[in-house]
Amino acid sequence: MRRLRNFSWNCFAVTGSIDAYLLFKETEMIFTDKDEKNGTNHEGSHRSEENE
Repeated sequence: MRRLRNFSWNCFAVTGSIDAYLLFKETEMIFTDKDEKNGTNHEGSHRSEENE
């Protein structure tokens, strides 16, 4: 999933394509939802600091 996310971001960065950006955001949401269901957090302690 990360490869698709990286590809879509790089495509957006080079072309400015809105479709590529929307694909990036969609894969990001899927990745985030999957992490929440599994109880993992790839952002480290930074996310917990925001809640304080």
